[in-house]
Amino acid sequence: MPRLGQKYAIDVETITRSREEYQSEAYRASGWPAAPAVMVGEEVVAQGLEITEEKLEAAIRRHLGLTP
Repeated sequence: MPRLGQKYAIDVETITRSREEYQSEAYRASGWPAAPAVMVGEEVVAQGLEITEEKLEAAIRRHLGLTP
């Protein structure tokens, strides 16, 4: 992800929490996706372990209004 952030000049933020925090009632109420997940803007691009670089790059391009 950092490489794609550099390629498209966008900020990449990594959020890490303990397993207990992800499983807490407060986290579930927050509306954030279950971990692990990848979001571009407000779009959840992937949840779980299945994310390809191509899928992530396509989501970044959509978010920036670029052609696929």
